Amino acid sequence: MNAKQLELIAEKNRKRLVEVVYAAKAGHIGGDLSCLNVMTALYFDVMKNIDPAQPKNPERDRFVLSKGHCVEALYVTLEAKGFLKSEVLDTLGKFGSILSGHPTIEVPGIEVNSGALGHGLPIGVGMAIAAKMDKKDWHTYVMMGDGEQGEGSIYEAAMAGSKYKLDNLVAIIDRNHLQISGNTEDVMPIDSIKERWSAFGWDVIEMNGDSMEDIIKTFHAIDYHNQKPHLLVSNTTKGKGVSFMEGIAKWHHGVLNEEQCKEAVKEIEARIASLESK
Repeated sequence: MNAKQLELIAEKNRKRLVEVVYAAKAGHIGGDLSCLNVMTALYFDVMKNIDPAQPKNPERDRFVLSKGHCVEALYVTLEAKGFLKSEVLDTLGKFGSILSGHPTIEVPGIEVNSGALGHGLPIGVGMAIAAKMDKKDWHTYVMMGDGEQGEGSIYEAAMAGSKYKLDNLVAIIDRNHLQISGNTEDVMPIDSIKERWSAFGWDVIEMNGDSMEDIIKTFHAIDYHNQKPHLLVSNTTKGKGVSFMEGIAKWHHGVLNEEQCKEAVKEIEARIASLESK
């Protein structure tokens, strides 16, 4: 797909995200919105053999949402891809729903239970090692948060990824600079990410995670045969696509009221209309 087609899908997913989080009266909408462009690109352009008719295709690429509190973004992406029916997604936040506040394997299309921060990359390393051992060509993609970088298990996994030359592994840091308690550089500084991860032996690339064009260009430029695991630093905006949320820490897990929901949907619908007219 080209960038404009992916942007349209992302905007439709963004609208659906706002609506389901509002209806559920819970969620981590700020981080959902910042990682949604990358997630859309992964499922609709980058990852191979992702098919709801064959969810366990042994040749499929794998995705692990390490920042599992942003599962709502994954739910709307899986719905758009055909893994989740709309009536199932509408149960988010309701008693008896299979949809919880973090990914679980009860949900079609989800590979692993995740959300305990720092666990996703170690799991991804294990998956990538398994593919190497089985001489398979599929890739593993792991989405992490920038606040999550304070977890020590990530750096154990970083060392292992380099040792085993996991060029079939791509980790992504959703670098929106905000976590639940404020700016990452005030809570636990992680800059400079590039120098840190390069020192661990990773192939580090920075991209504009707010730009679909830059996202797909970056993913398609990855060298999956260079004997190095890959880290994409995805520079994003918390609350991306909803003007009154952008760059504001309280929307890490803020809950929309009715007026805010309508305002957000109106903004997104205007962009959808503009993209559809082109």
